Amino acid sequence: MGGCAAALVLAVTAAVPASAAPTDASGGPAGGGLNEVLFVGNNWDGTADVIESTGDYAKVGRINVVPDKKERMREIHLNPIRLAFFLGIRHTVGEGHDQYVDDMYSTPDGSAVVVSRPSFADVVSIDVATGKVNWRFPVSGFRSDHMAVSPDGRRVAVSASTSNTVHVLDIVTGKEVGSFKTGDKPHENVFTDGGRYIWNMSIGEVNNDLDAPWLDWTKGDRRITVADAHTFERVKVIDMRERLDAFGREDLSDSVRPVAFTPDESRLYFQVSFFNGFLEYDVAADEITRIKELPKNPDTDEDRTTWVNDSRHHGMSMNPRGTKLCVAGTMDDYATVVDRRTLEEGPLVEVSKPYWATVSGDGRHCVVSESGSDQVTAIDFATGRKVASVPVGDHPQRVRVGHVPAGWAGPSAG
Repeated sequence: MGGCAAALVLAVTAAVPASAAPTDASGGPAGGGLNEVLFVGNNWDGTADVIESTGDYAKVGRINVVPDKKERMREIHLNPIRLAFFLGIRHTVGEGHDQYVDDMYSTPDGSAVVVSRPSFADVVSIDVATGKVNWRFPVSGFRSDHMAVSPDGRRVAVSASTSNTVHVLDIVTGKEVGSFKTGDKPHENVFTDGGRYIWNMSIGEVNNDLDAPWLDWTKGDRRITVADAHTFERVKVIDMRERLDAFGREDLSDSVRPVAFTPDESRLYFQVSFFNGFLEYDVAADEITRIKELPKNPDTDEDRTTWVNDSRHHGMSMNPRGTKLCVAGTMDDYATVVDRRTLEEGPLVEVSKPYWATVSGDGRHCVVSESGSDQVTAIDFATGRKVASVPVGDHPQRVRVGHVPAGWAGPSAG
């Protein structure tokens, strides 16, 4: 790999809208017929709430992301192996619930939303006008997970968590254009260097109770896999175990969870299992440079087996200027804005089991999903204070910026 490490940098950060709008020949908006929105995936509901991307975050509409539920359930009950995995997801990662939506992105023209559905082990495109399924892609294995969209909005990468595979699909047709192998339990995906590479973070086994530090070796092969987004060849593997040990933190898990890159694409900030904080990684130097430990909530049970999917903190985003990080303290029931230069945190904003953090359409706010209270909350990057909370469906997780046609208020059917 050698000097190529410096080239493996992020082109799509939390500050960039998650779904590209169509453009004309000059690169400007095509037709002006789209509204920017936030899609909020309500995992246990099987719905996606669509809210304004700025301002008061008012509700725009709601999409049923499992309109084919009866058909899928019929297939599952006719296949004993699929049924076993379906029930396994319910009773482990689903916390007793079925997982109907993990991640979602809109197509470039705003006509559809593409959704990964863990319990159904697939990705579907749903027409936002009719609520009907345009196409369906069953992933390899038995569970789909996090996705990422390319900078041009034309391809979507999805983790197939039980087959250690990332599939890359044409976002309009659903056809697979390529795939690559990862470590155990691939999780988050990020397109980098203008869409040239895909970074995948495999988190290993997070659903068992072998959570004591000395049993960390049982969690599997956890690594960052960097693949060429066009040839799908593996370009680099980053084993954070080696980097953590060199940094003097042999005690920390090497399971990389949510991440955020700087706008200049030189630094990666990442969370790891069981840790109330995050680390800074220098991409070109290939080394961990700083660590930030955030406050613990004294009411949080210190029994690690009670923490959801090995997460203490899960969710990060960065403002467009790259000066502030927003961190979701999942098991500690708060979110906070951190100054990137000093790593000093701001006020701890009380929120209930925050599961994700993204950036508002205008870049002013961090938006976190409160899976424990079924709402999303916006926090001002400048002040660190809460500015709005809006109710959504059951167990919101991923929140993504996207687009719908102007005047859209929900599907006409489905």
